[in-house]
Amino acid sequence: MVSSSSPSVVFTVKWCEPELVAPASPTPHEVKQLSDIDDQEGLRYQLPIINIYRHNPSIEGKDPVKVIRDALSRTLVFYYPFAGRLREGHGGKLMVDCTAEGVLFIEADADVPLDQLGEALQPPFPCYKELLYNVPGSDGIVRCPILLLQVTRFKCGGFSVGIRVNHTMVDATGIVQFMNAMAEISRGSHQPSILPVWCRELLTARDPPRITCNHREFEEAKDIKEWETIIDDKNMIKRNFFFGPTEIASLRCLTLNQSAEHTGFELITACLWYCLVKALQLPPEKEVRMYCVVNARARFNPPMPIGYYGNVISFPAAVTTVEKLCENPFEYIVKLIKKAKAEPTEEYMHSLADLMVIKGRPLTTRAWSFLVSKVTRIGFRKVDFGWGNAVYGGISGDKIFGELTLMDCENANGEESVVVPLYLPANAMKRFAKEMDDLLRIPNQPTMSGQNKACSSMVTKPIQSVMDEEEEIPE
Repeated sequence: MVSSSSPSVVFTVKWCEPELVAPASPTPHEVKQLSDIDDQEGLRYQLPIINIYRHNPSIEGKDPVKVIRDALSRTLVFYYPFAGRLREGHGGKLMVDCTAEGVLFIEADADVPLDQLGEALQPPFPCYKELLYNVPGSDGIVRCPILLLQVTRFKCGGFSVGIRVNHTMVDATGIVQFMNAMAEISRGSHQPSILPVWCRELLTARDPPRITCNHREFEEAKDIKEWETIIDDKNMIKRNFFFGPTEIASLRCLTLNQSAEHTGFELITACLWYCLVKALQLPPEKEVRMYCVVNARARFNPPMPIGYYGNVISFPAAVTTVEKLCENPFEYIVKLIKKAKAEPTEEYMHSLADLMVIKGRPLTTRAWSFLVSKVTRIGFRKVDFGWGNAVYGGISGDKIFGELTLMDCENANGEESVVVPLYLPANAMKRFAKEMDDLLRIPNQPTMSGQNKACSSMVTKPIQSVMDEEEEIPE
């Protein structure tokens, strides 16, 4: 039992003893290799997800814990590698030993109704560790449960589903596929409508491996110690920034001819990158990066098989100097983001897999760098266990400086919007908010240096239609 506090609420969660849930019927006992995209060092961590559901009077009397536990066991018959354990082979290569040992399941109860959580329902939740308990000794990469699931009942009849999964097994698209499979079985289906596909050999390094593309995300960083002095971990604060239809329209006005070719993701990311660099007061000669997490499933010919739930993501980098980023027109930043997003082709992904083998799974350069991902269209909120769509669904977790996630939500006016949780040192946060306000307050200013241009009359699109224009870019 533990108490959690946020600016608006203090509550207690009581956990039952964690249990292992195994597949409901016998499954193959075999060893499956992960791909060389799965296997990279930068994905060897646990991915935390929280979905929150309100009470539904139409299914009064059903216990979400029992419904979801039973569905989990039956879903594992199809997704049986999740019930196994990862182990390392030659050279640290990861593989799944399909032992059917099971996944960790936790039943829990919170002593508050959902409505009492107030702003704590905004991502990332300050109370996520209570809704997703870290069972001691369970969070390793090898020889540990691959997946942990916690269902927490609230006093109002609502509940949350917390999932923690080893990122080497799935990307965000893959885990939503698994969650939807479990949800379909919760609602009475005998099997998922999309059957899982393993086929990790599709992204295994070629023989012989060969790097054929430019992967600037793995270039060696310079002046790392200088970068570390800029990050004041002891004085880090969190704030959410919202982008609705009005903000998107204002950012579009900053581009040449208010071009409709730029997506909402590109406009928001360019805005964030500019404001971050200004807020941190970085030296003008420094080279800075913005990594875009790109889902490359649709970039293969033919496309990756429907049902493939492994990692098909990469981290292409937009690169420029601080001086160029701050002095060039806003359009310049947007085009850097657009160019980086377009880089992951089928050949690029094979080159990336080969690079992992040739260079020994290097990490991306983190100094003078930021990372952005978008989970607005992956479908976390649409996962329906029988109680309807989630009030909130998405990735949560500890604060990490420099990592930005675009998530869907409703703004104060009830409009579909994008929320970006941001962590910065307190003084930098003040400067960031001011830069953001200045940028959005002047919709007729197309350049960062102050050259004016009249902003033509625009139709403000709903935010969801703006974001839907672009390709899905999940983590």
